[in-house]
Order: sequence, then structure tokens, then C-alpha cells
Amino acid sequence: MSVIIALAALTLLMLAAYRGYSVILFAPIAALGAVLLTDPSAVAPAFTGVFMDKMVGFVKLYFPVFLLGAVFGKLIELSGFSRSIVAAAIRLLGTRQAMLVIVLVCALLTYGGVSLFVVVFAVYPFAAEMFRQSNIPKRLIPATIALGAFSFTMDALPGTPQIQNIIPSTFFNTTAWAAPWLGLIGTAFVFSAGMLFLQRQRNRAQRAGEGYGTELRNEPDTPNDIALPNPWIALAPLLLVGIMNLLFTQWIPQWYGKTHTLALPGMATPVQTDIAKITAIWAVEAALLVGIVFVLLFAFSTVKSKLAEGSKGAVSGALLAAMNTASEYGFGAVIASLPGFLVLADGLKSIPNPLVNEAITVTLLAGITGSASGGMSIALAAMSDSFIAAAHGANIPLEVLHRVAAMASGGMDTLPHNGAVITLLAVTGLTHREAYKDIFGITIIKTLAVFVVIGVFYATGIV
Repeated sequence: MSVIIALAALTLLMLAAYRGYSVILFAPIAALGAVLLTDPSAVAPAFTGVFMDKMVGFVKLYFPVFLLGAVFGKLIELSGFSRSIVAAAIRLLGTRQAMLVIVLVCALLTYGGVSLFVVVFAVYPFAAEMFRQSNIPKRLIPATIALGAFSFTMDALPGTPQIQNIIPSTFFNTTAWAAPWLGLIGTAFVFSAGMLFLQRQRNRAQRAGEGYGTELRNEPDTPNDIALPNPWIALAPLLLVGIMNLLFTQWIPQWYGKTHTLALPGMATPVQTDIAKITAIWAVEAALLVGIVFVLLFAFSTVKSKLAEGSKGAVSGALLAAMNTASEYGFGAVIASLPGFLVLADGLKSIPNPLVNEAITVTLLAGITGSASGGMSIALAAMSDSFIAAAHGANIPLEVLHRVAAMASGGMDTLPHNGAVITLLAVTGLTHREAYKDIFGITIIKTLAVFVVIGVFYATGIV
């Protein structure tokens, strides 16, 4: 019964998200409904001590990233930088390659260490402009961005600095470059299958006479009468954000050391910060600030007339996206604490093959929690020792466990209640009903990829 309660809460939230209801409202309703059916006396403590605690913690850490990402994206839009790059890309590659260009731009940014959420804000103006000029349905933008940012560069490509590729290293004593050949094989499968799927969807829409769309929301607002900048200058802030993110990741620990104690005259108690835990976030925030300053320096005369109104829109978008994701994060924390979730996690231990066991466990928990990193952290914290023991018994290198866990976390994580999916749809001005089925196609491809990698390992022994 406890398992049914947990799954019912998940189903309710997914249905609510798909039908267009606010996740900010329905995440606590679904989570606390599950608590009510499990232990009525725990509802209020679970709401305050678990749901709100995790929700507020997420906002504390990530809202500046959402805000700076939204402002950066808005400036890219108002300055004409996005239109300049799109025009240059179309001249070079033609309109048939619009989706490929967006996938590659997303991949470049995420492999450079830029947060998935930031990529959504930064790339959307380019995608909207390119899809509009190429007459590709706008509803395919989220799936295209998801393929470039939420898939192979997140967890398969060796060396990616995304958190989904870092978490397994702490459990298996591996590095971000673990199982490079398997990672490259997984990358090739996801990229090629994903592009074929997107092209198929585009062709079907074209045959049906479907264009970019008419009743549109959150459309980029680039003035038509501005002189477009040089494409290299327009591309520079995107590259600058990726490069500065890498540099700040190295510089921040050198500047602050392992820990930093803040003791200002008016503070009763000093504040101590663990620099290792905050470096990635500070690095992204600093890189975005550099990108924002760059755009303002090169295009202030263009954006100044719409800067006040544009910044208000960016702030509103950032607030909505952050609160949506934070609510879903709180939901995942509550569900993960329920007995039904623990029963389900324990039941997964009975799968005999260690790699298949790990893949199914991680992707199911990521799906239930709506978080790749959250589901993987829960799975590995509970079962990494048994995974390691089984791997040693079957002569499986721990690097393979690392790559399978990372790729599995990016499998069924992008269900309708996933925070990145909700943010992506909010930023693009689309609903689940309009665009989610194409995102789900990418989700299926990501899920299949990990089993392809497992099959290749058993067939060839390649690592």
C-alpha cells in the first residue's frame, strides 16, 4: 500500500503538470497528500521540516543563477546578438540545419560547464529566431534544447563537468573521464538517434502544413530596425561565459582556500563557507556577470531604451522558473522520505545483473524524484557498496559503474514533473500538452542509451 501511495503522488503531480496546472501549487498538495495517507500526524512537520526546507534551500543556492541567466538571455535577445548569429548560421548552413545548430550550441555550453538552467535562458532567443526563420514549429524547441543540454553532454560525454557526471566519482573513486569509450559510444547513440527523431518530427509537421505557429507566448523581442552586430561579436558572450566559468572554477578555491570565515562587525556569529560545495555556483554566477557586462559594453545604445522593461520580464521569468523547480525539489524530498519509496528502492536490489540493477535503480529513482542528481544520490548512497561488491565479483571495472550510473540518471529523470522540463517550458512559453511528447521522445532515447552501453560492454569488454 505504501508503494501505491508514493506512486499515486507522483502520478498526480505528473498529470497536473501535463494539464497545465501550477507545479508550485500541486507539488505540496501531491507530497502532503501522500504523507496524509501514510501518517496524518506528520503532515505539518513534513511540510515545514522537509518540503519547505528543501524548497527554500534550493532557492537560496540557485535563484541567483536563474536570475543572472534570465538577464543574460534577455540582453542577448534585445541586443540583436541572437538574430545576428542566427542569420550567419542560416547563411552558412541553410535553414535545414536549424535544429542541429541549436543542439550543438547547447552541447558546447553544457560541456563548458554552464548550468542546464542557464543554457535554457541563453539559447532560447537564438532557437526562437532560427526556428521562426526556418518555419519549424516552435513546439519542437524544447525537445531540441533538451537533446543538446539535458542528454549526452550532461552524463555521457567523458569529462563533462555537470554534476551528474561528478556524483558517481565520490562513490566509486573514479574521475569525470571514467569509461571514455563507453561514454563516447553512448554520446554517439543519443546524438544520432535524437537528431533522427527531431528531423522525423519536423518532416511530419511540414507534411501537415504546420509552420512556426501563430498564438505564441514569451516570444523574443528583438527590434526590427536595429543594425545587427558582427556575428563573432554576438557569439563572443556565449563563449565567454563557458570560458570564464572554467577559469573561475579554478580561481575561486585559490582565492578563498578550502573554507572561508566571514566575520563582519555587526555579526553576532561568523559565517563559515565550505568553498568546495559552493565553487561551481559562484563560478557560474561570476561568468554570467562577465557575459552581461560584455553585452552591455558592446550594445548598450541598442538595449538602453528597452532595458527597464526587459529586466522586469527577466526577473519575472526567473522567479517563476526558480519557484517551479524548487517546489518540485521539495516534492522529491518528501517522497524520498516515505516508506513506500524505501520499499521500492529495496525491491530493486533483487535484480541479479549488477549493471542492469544499477541502471534500473538509478533511472527509476531519478524518475520518481524528478531529479537526475537527486535520484542518483539516493540510489548510490543506499546501494553503492552492493554495486561495488557485485562488480568485483563479476570483474566489472568501477569506471563502468560510474558511466552507467551517470547515464542512467539522465534517463527517466525528464518526466513531466522534472524541474528542468518545467523551466524549459516556462521560458519558451509552451505547455506540456503542446511540447512534452517530443521531450518524452528524447527521454526514451536517453533511457535506451544506457542499455546500449551495457550491451556494448558485455559484447566487447571495451571501457
